[in-house]
Amino acid sequence: MDRDRWSPDRQAVELNEQLGYAAARPGTSADRIDGVVPGVVVAPSTPEAVASALRWASDTDRSVLIRGGGTKLAWGALVPEVDLMLSTEALARVEAHRHGDLTATVQAGATLAATNAELARHRQWLPLDPPADDHATIGGIVATNDSGPRRHRHGAPRDLIIGMTLARADGVLAKSGGIVVKNVAGYDVSRLFTGSFGCLGVILTATFKLAPLAEASRSVRVSYADATQCATFANQLFDLASTPTAVELTWPSGTLLVRFESVESVAVQQAAHAVALADETGGTATVIAEADEPEAWRTHQARVFEGDGTVVKLVVLPSDLPATFAWLDEATRGGALDAELIGRAGLGVLHLRVSGPLTEQISFIRQLRERLRVGHGSAVLQRGDEDLRRQVDPWGTVGDGLPLMQQVKRQFDPSGMLNPGRGPGGI
Repeated sequence: MDRDRWSPDRQAVELNEQLGYAAARPGTSADRIDGVVPGVVVAPSTPEAVASALRWASDTDRSVLIRGGGTKLAWGALVPEVDLMLSTEALARVEAHRHGDLTATVQAGATLAATNAELARHRQWLPLDPPADDHATIGGIVATNDSGPRRHRHGAPRDLIIGMTLARADGVLAKSGGIVVKNVAGYDVSRLFTGSFGCLGVILTATFKLAPLAEASRSVRVSYADATQCATFANQLFDLASTPTAVELTWPSGTLLVRFESVESVAVQQAAHAVALADETGGTATVIAEADEPEAWRTHQARVFEGDGTVVKLVVLPSDLPATFAWLDEATRGGALDAELIGRAGLGVLHLRVSGPLTEQISFIRQLRERLRVGHGSAVLQRGDEDLRRQVDPWGTVGDGLPLMQQVKRQFDPSGMLNPGRGPGGI
């Protein structure tokens, strides 16, 4: 065997020859993921080059890991090996902004912040606000169906996406709704790929419904002595026919952050109603100054996502929030764990940060999952150190849908070369 032919240097040369320009290089320690250095890193600048790189990987039996801004590389299972890391960083444009129709088509490597800066020229935006929007890319956000506080009003990427172009594992380019391929007929491909963690193909562009930028915004901070009262306040707020864009709670501090975005008079009036409701129910409330709003919301998400420790995405029925808080109080009382939680009060989509001894964290996560019935809740690891992720399945029990997910994986990626083992249920 010609060993030099299989060296990263030689593989990069071969791939560049296939692409027709220098987009591939040997991996370095700076590219390391979970302690694994990729053999080759490639950053194609056109959809055709992405397809060509995938065709090369398929023909030479290489595994492929897809990378955007790198903000979600700790999600999913540990990486066993990476033959080819395919970066979307060179695909970073807003391809089309049809502002008259409130739609836009955006390349996968564009960051959310840069995308919204472009869309804001016509006072529109893609209404998603996950953490690290200055690094998180459109492709990564779609691939993980990631969202933030405004999911309460606007939904998640799966609710906003209306089209997609993609590259299949075999290097064939396809467009959702425009190409009917033998093995994909009958699927809503755009929504199927949303949340697939890059296991079915490489997202090249995504087309979204947009929202107009609001004229005004008002945020209210509400505090209670008992965190369980936060859920009660949220329910009563919804009964008032208020239309907040975000209703975020924090445990164990017992605070809520509520946002109203509309015309000036409506935002001011609804914020005043929220303050009055807090006063009536034994809480304290303050309206945050407009200049301080961006920092208040950034700090809110930073409590979990910028702190040390393991981050778990916890989904429960909104009606189960009080019982969930009670269980968390009991599970962390007097122990070695430090825990903090934020999330959507109206949806039951929560993010829990846990820090402390590794054995205690593992026991806590397992107990948490035991109390969640399949179909009524989930606890998925979104960040954790390598030792923890070796001992705890990132996904937990997926349920009866796993065989179908495995079948879809086989149809789109028969050889299992794309993000192997990283997707939901380890697909």
